[in-house]
Amino acid sequence: MSSTADVGTEIPPWKMESVDPQRMKTMAAILRDPYPIHWDHKSLESLPTERVVNQGPLNLSYIANMLMAWQGPASIRRLKVNFTGWVLEGDEVTATGTVTSIDDVADERHATCDIRLARGDKDVVVGTAVVALSPTS
Repeated sequence: MSSTADVGTEIPPWKMESVDPQRMKTMAAILRDPYPIHWDHKSLESLPTERVVNQGPLNLSYIANMLMAWQGPASIRRLKVNFTGWVLEGDEVTATGTVTSIDDVADERHATCDIRLARGDKDVVVGTAVVALSPTS
């Protein structure tokens, strides 16, 4: 976890080196998501891809993993995101973020952060997060 956080601090990136189609299939079962583009290659015939599409909650989890690795498992206070692109099986994605403000709220210091998940140079999830800073930050 980070020892300092100021406006402009870059959150250490979190990388998923290869999005796993088996994980997508498992997530579809957990979410009871019947949409076959997350697990069935045959369902993709009418789409411009031959690779199954990662679920939004899994994409969001990569950002959550970055934030928790930075400030701890109980640090996330709010996430607000827009999904702007697909993540496909086998893609490498990287979650990054930048602190935009620091505020004292009740008995906690909160960092508001711009966050993103990128596939190569294309952002596929963008938004903001509020994270409670650990006492050493």
